[in-house]
Amino acid sequence: MISGRTLAQGAGCECKMSPDFLKAVSLCHLSKGDYDALGLCEGKNVQLKNEFGQVVLAPKVDAGLRQGMVFIPMGPWANVLVGPDTGGCGTPQFKGIEVEVEATDASVLEIRDLFRGLRRAQT
Repeated sequence: MISGRTLAQGAGCECKMSPDFLKAVSLCHLSKGDYDALGLCEGKNVQLKNEFGQVVLAPKVDAGLRQGMVFIPMGPWANVLVGPDTGGCGTPQFKGIEVEVEATDASVLEIRDLFRGLRRAQT
């Protein structure tokens, strides 16, 4: 998994709780090959998980990605999967994160529910 900024995200960054911003950062970009291999279609979501957490995101085909890579815009959903190690520089790694990806019928959590789940996981 890699994470970074997108144009859609940048357009909404003045109001990070706006529906447009939240929609822009709750996506998972996949290659067409991975999208098809997972059996995805309109209305089907993806679950990404690793040792740090798990999230459900709306999938989007991205012709610029090679198979085996996923891209998630920087934001709360991506941050669930980013580990705490900063390598001494104060910033965690946002690139090259190992995740498992599978199709799911589960819904993308609303931002408040995502945060509630994180709080429970810490206690």
